[in-house]
Amino acid sequence: MPHHLSRWTGLAGSALLALAAWLGGALPHGDLRPTPVSIWQGPHGPLVVGAWLVGTGLMAWAWWSLRTGPPSTRWVLVTVALWLLPMLVIPPLGSRDVYAYACQGASWSGGINPYEQGVSALPCPWLDTISYIWRDTAAPYGPLFVVLAGAVVKLTGSLTGSIVLFRLLAVAGVALTAWSLPVLARRCGVPVERALWLALASPLVAVHLVGGAHNDALMVGLLTAGLAVVASRPGRPGPLLAAGVLLGLAAALKVTALVVVPFAALAAIVGPYRFRALLRDGWWVVAASVVTVVGITFAAGLDFGWVTGLEQGNLVIAWTSPPTAVGQTVGYVAALFGAHVDALPVTRAIGVLVLAVLLIWLWWRARHREPLWHAGLALAATVALAPLFHPWYWTWPLAVLAATARRTGWFSLVALVSSFLVLADGTGLPRFTKMPGAPLMTLLVIVVAVRLVRSARAAREPSPAD
Repeated sequence: MPHHLSRWTGLAGSALLALAAWLGGALPHGDLRPTPVSIWQGPHGPLVVGAWLVGTGLMAWAWWSLRTGPPSTRWVLVTVALWLLPMLVIPPLGSRDVYAYACQGASWSGGINPYEQGVSALPCPWLDTISYIWRDTAAPYGPLFVVLAGAVVKLTGSLTGSIVLFRLLAVAGVALTAWSLPVLARRCGVPVERALWLALASPLVAVHLVGGAHNDALMVGLLTAGLAVVASRPGRPGPLLAAGVLLGLAAALKVTALVVVPFAALAAIVGPYRFRALLRDGWWVVAASVVTVVGITFAAGLDFGWVTGLEQGNLVIAWTSPPTAVGQTVGYVAALFGAHVDALPVTRAIGVLVLAVLLIWLWWRARHREPLWHAGLALAATVALAPLFHPWYWTWPLAVLAATARRTGWFSLVALVSSFLVLADGTGLPRFTKMPGAPLMTLLVIVVAVRLVRSARAAREPSPAD
């Protein structure tokens, strides 16, 4: 597709998604237990679904068509800005999480520890906007976001004003990512315009990070900024301390950002890897990250309950998480023989164990080659092996890999497919497609595992003598 046609195709898609948001997005008083059928039969149902499907398709097509080479950095930034404009003036799109943000901020402002009690304890004045499943659960976000949410609610005093400020924070995160990626791309020998296009023009960014006002946008911005500072100033204590603070701030929003810290420590080394060099250069990043997270936690008057709050993700069962899909499939197969087997706790625990081993292996490999690229792989593994997968989670590895990876097809394809998983009002299609979704995902897991094993064996085999 010609690049000028791609720009206007994506903008048309964004406008259609804005229409879907106004007619049937995640509206404050929308149905909290919707199904695809009830959405279709509801007010403007066919128009909402059609606008969502065509809008997402147009944006995805425009993004995918230029994934290997947009014309210039300036052109990319202007195009992304145009695509995001309709997302700035709509109700929440693709998720109701922003309502939970507001209520968690209200809880903290009211003197309630959101890691000990759910938002129903206040009660939050906007409690009826939150999905029932999340009303009595602890907040899964870091202390920095709790403080930010409290400040937003105190400053605005209204739900609409809070949504506006949360969206502005998301835009700030996207802007910070746009500033950071060129530094990472140049360090890794990746075309800057391609990195920006893959990371920022994806429908996941427009729909979920900006339209849904997700805090992931700010987390990704701080994370990529921290990596960019490390990449541009390795071996220099001052910049490395600043990088560690940025990464610590990202982790104080969402703890998963800590995954990249060990890889950032490797990237901080000047010259070849030596353990002494790691202690000399890398410890600045690690120490600053840890001190920042701990300092914010205690300064906010909170504890580390935000770590255990991550367990709330186990409440959602969707085949988009590979460990969850395998557990579901085991249960389906057992049911064919008249048995009831709940394999989810086992397969999810195995997923966490595999992730731990994989992260160690990735770090070990990264000692001598491309630590920033391995940081992106570590984020991808973290998202893939977690018990819960939301489409916007893929923006974490997408941003880093876009600027560090030579081969982009696999992670771009995941982003493309993920764009179609959630309807305009936040209804997740995986909930209603467990069969055949779970068996198909399990089959994909088997295929990927076999290919990885074969690749590892081939890499260990000595090359034939000339």
